[in-house]
Amino acid sequence: MNNYRTKLSEIEKDLPVRIVRLKDGRAVRKLVDKSYLKPQRSSSWSIASDVRSYVQLLFLLVTLWIGIDFYLFVNGLESGMVPSIQRPPGVEGFLPISALISFRYFIITGIVNHIHPSGFFIFIAVLVVSTFMKKGFCSWICPVGYISESLHLLGKKLFGRNFQIVRWLDIPLRSIKYILMAFFIVSVSTLSTMELDSFINSDYNRVADIKMYMFFAHVTTFSLIVIAILIILSLLYKNFWCRYACPYGALLGITSLLSPLKIRRIDRTCIDCGKCADACPSYLPVDKLDAVNSAECTACYACVEACPVKNTLKLSFSPATKGLSQKQYALGLLAVYFGIVAIAVAAGLWHNSITGADYLALFKHLDAISHAF
Repeated sequence: MNNYRTKLSEIEKDLPVRIVRLKDGRAVRKLVDKSYLKPQRSSSWSIASDVRSYVQLLFLLVTLWIGIDFYLFVNGLESGMVPSIQRPPGVEGFLPISALISFRYFIITGIVNHIHPSGFFIFIAVLVVSTFMKKGFCSWICPVGYISESLHLLGKKLFGRNFQIVRWLDIPLRSIKYILMAFFIVSVSTLSTMELDSFINSDYNRVADIKMYMFFAHVTTFSLIVIAILIILSLLYKNFWCRYACPYGALLGITSLLSPLKIRRIDRTCIDCGKCADACPSYLPVDKLDAVNSAECTACYACVEACPVKNTLKLSFSPATKGLSQKQYALGLLAVYFGIVAIAVAAGLWHNSITGADYLALFKHLDAISHAF
């Protein structure tokens, strides 16, 4: 027993953390080697300290650019002329159901359809990112996720805090996005090859992006009320839409479980301060886990940045490997996403085959075009 205590004492000498017993009898971990402390972050906003914000801003600007180009394209159609500006292929990223159908069609036939090919490749890029790099699309790329995050940060400034839905209600509410996801996947998986081909080449699918634009350009009172409710809820609760209602995020969360990348906690240097769990926008108990293997983790680095001790939390491929910095993760994310886009462009599969004249002819009877099913 004495030999054991001697060895334990020698081991503890090498540890930066000691277990200290307080006057009230509680045992807490205390960092005794201050060299393990992270330097305090500067109040200035720097690339080194907040790479994710820059990547989010980049994709928001790209989205705005696509939106302006598409507005000009549709404006040309509304003038009764073949648009002089080319339709931006990136708008197909906002047609996830069409992309899911294209994906199912490709699995069966091996053919990339020529109606919305860029939507298919964006869908593939997002799936690959989530499979190998966690649910990074949601917290790094998705403009809706960026807006949702900005709203809850604004809400925290306005109300001094964000609110949290009680656990007994939170769990069933979170199931909504998975139910929606299951509905879309089951609906698409039951379609025959002929039905898939019929939808893909239907007039409705050809103008699905224009239909979506018209919905927001001529939004109804009811839709405005729904949007206003979602904004208010997003101000009060962190990532309300993403956490409870987004079926796309539900799908990516499930595929992200396959990712070798995980947030990992090094117990020997953890001081049990709980700052990582407090910072997590998904309310995950990061401080209690050796590795975070949850469909709700978006690799946002909030927990890693909140941890005051060096190398105690990391996003890594295994417990033994070094954690990725935000810069390294961002470079990998951008390389995968834009690499797949580049393959599509190089293969001549980025732009669709619908001509400006075809769009004009379809636009003239847009109101008469109904859903294919």
